[in-house]
Amino acid sequence: MTGLVTAEQVGEHRAALGDLVRAMDPDEVLASEAPALWAAFDGIERLAASAKVLLARRVDDSAAWKRAGFPSPAEYLARKSGTTTGRARGDLDTSKRLGGQPSLSEACRRGELSPTQAEAISGAAAADPTAEGRLVDKARSSTVADLREECARVRAAADPDPDATHRRIHRARGLRRFTRADGTWCLTAQGTADAAARFNAALDPILEAIFTAARKEGRREPHDAYAFDALIGLADRARGVVDPDSDADADDADDDVDAGPTPPRRSPSPTHLALLRLDLEALRRGSIEDDERCEITGLGPIPVSVARDLLGDAILKLVITRGVDVTHVTHLGRGPTAAQRIALLWSSPQCSSQDCHRTRTQADHRTPWVEVRRTRLDDLDPLCAHHHQLKTHHGWALTPGTGRRPFVAPADPRHPNHAPRAGPDPPSPDDDHDNTLFPAAS
Repeated sequence: MTGLVTAEQVGEHRAALGDLVRAMDPDEVLASEAPALWAAFDGIERLAASAKVLLARRVDDSAAWKRAGFPSPAEYLARKSGTTTGRARGDLDTSKRLGGQPSLSEACRRGELSPTQAEAISGAAAADPTAEGRLVDKARSSTVADLREECARVRAAADPDPDATHRRIHRARGLRRFTRADGTWCLTAQGTADAAARFNAALDPILEAIFTAARKEGRREPHDAYAFDALIGLADRARGVVDPDSDADADDADDDVDAGPTPPRRSPSPTHLALLRLDLEALRRGSIEDDERCEITGLGPIPVSVARDLLGDAILKLVITRGVDVTHVTHLGRGPTAAQRIALLWSSPQCSSQDCHRTRTQADHRTPWVEVRRTRLDDLDPLCAHHHQLKTHHGWALTPGTGRRPFVAPADPRHPNHAPRAGPDPPSPDDDHDNTLFPAAS
């Protein structure tokens, strides 16, 4: 039940909480108690953040921002809370919609959702009110990245004119370059998913080469650091700058030597391909219906008209979601074929650990290869480097099943070692060895 709450009442609780925080010495907290204590404060933070979101529209109504000389309520809220104008604008938009979204509003009042989750669900539920409850349930058990992906699908499916939306996003495209007070150079960009696919196809091979070189040299830095180096490498290549330490650029430098005809370029690695996931009927019809999809895996939905334009682009592979069944294709080698890798990237673009959103993965055999001596798509799980190392060297494992699921320590009762393993049937002469899984864009 809701009712009148005064600033004085909240102030009393704030004072009591302040006493607790001031009395707490983090170094004196027992390590075994720290996770529970952190979770308790996290719950308080979520409740407080939800209250701020709920109140944001009333702050707008108060016109306090005008009296304080701010040009907008979002800038006023941002200044007061010490956050960005974009974050404050998102909270304000969510606040204005929550009055007509009872399931989401109640979840916020219980402190179950962060403002980021609430904003994503609220926007999608505004486009399709029937999805509100389902999205709230998903937020309780999924990562923010998974939730945003599903919300994007909901909005795309409910969009009466996806081409107009695509044009609007394109018109709002932008790239900002600025320098912070401490001298840090910053860059932000926004645009359409198909533009992102083109950019990633150029950047990812450089990023992979930098990451591999760092591992060989024994260097370990954050992925974002390697991504920045790859961006600068991309700029250097555009300027014709050759790095003598780069194998790829050294190969290019040798082009001046007359060594006969230029060998054909290798096809892009499946790791660096943009995968267009498209229902065949939607392609024929020109629009999506019901649960059909038209999206670039890992980037989001696009209009069918844009997909048609992309089909001739060499960086894209086309996966027909209702075409040939790829599940039971068998390869007798230890590693998956290129076609199987592409199919795995399509069906499982993220690490299989349900709490991980990394998209740079390697195929891991659910049943050890030495036991079955074959590679099948329905017996592979994509794992990021971190989770693959935990499995290989420390005995961690995914719980039994398929798809994204918990990744647990050896002592966890859900670990496969605590239950009989039900692996796939051994290979038979009737298995299909044809690795042509789907038509590819030319």
